[in-house]
Amino acid sequence: MKQFNKIIIAGLSILLVFTSFNGFSQAAEKGDLSIAINYFILNNKVPYLMVKTTAKINGKFTNLSDIKLKLYLDKDSAGTFIGDVITNEKGEACANIPLSVKKEWASAVKHTFLATFAGNNKFDANKADLTVSRAKLLIDAGSDKTVTATVYELKDTTWTPVKGVELILAVKRLASDITINETPTFTTDSTGKASGDFKRDSIPGDVNGNITLVAKISDNDQYGNLRIEKTVPWGAKFVAVSDFNKRSLFATRGKAPIWLMFIATSIIIAVWSILIMLVINIFKIRKIGKEAL
Repeated sequence: MKQFNKIIIAGLSILLVFTSFNGFSQAAEKGDLSIAINYFILNNKVPYLMVKTTAKINGKFTNLSDIKLKLYLDKDSAGTFIGDVITNEKGEACANIPLSVKKEWASAVKHTFLATFAGNNKFDANKADLTVSRAKLLIDAGSDKTVTATVYELKDTTWTPVKGVELILAVKRLASDITINETPTFTTDSTGKASGDFKRDSIPGDVNGNITLVAKISDNDQYGNLRIEKTVPWGAKFVAVSDFNKRSLFATRGKAPIWLMFIATSIIIAVWSILIMLVINIFKIRKIGKEAL
């Protein structure tokens, strides 16, 4: 009987070992990581890239932070390496086009940006690419308050006007840009120009009435995101008014409005008066009780 028990225990041990081995040998299935690349250039100066990483987790697309990516220009090699980036809490990371690839940048009128992910314990390796043509955007403000933007594309060695490009003419504000009139977008003509009348005369400017005009191309399949700005004195002059030494709701305690101080003082007096009367009445009740005894 003891020998039979030993055989059963040995068999169960072997079965348990093989089951554990199979469990460890089957690695957890990794997720699919998506990479999106966006190209930006401000005022026709140094261009930069913004990459974003997302993945579908529990049925929802989620931004992924702490993802390390390698960025390249045209090909995956040391001579065209743009840089390493790590995504932030929004799943985004930015990188300027460095001087080390200036020669490669100047050698062609169209470029392909590459982003590669080597993979980790949660996601498989992946890569993405974006092809853009080299272009520039100019802005001009006329004396009659007409705003004109011109789009050029580099063809061979010549900057050529581009027809049919949709762009936005706006005024730069703190939170977002406001269009110069009721028209949301404008389209360039055969000369590469798009014009609109400025109708935001009452918009606040700085102390001299200066505002910043903006012309921008957003998420264009061929040119990416281009933006150019120009300062003009078309706004309403901003005159700062200080209420520091005046009575107001937002002033210091000593400069509070008289009516507010009166209400607050009255409430305090009323509350303390009630409390004092209660204490006095308690002592009176106690005295009456002692006299009754």
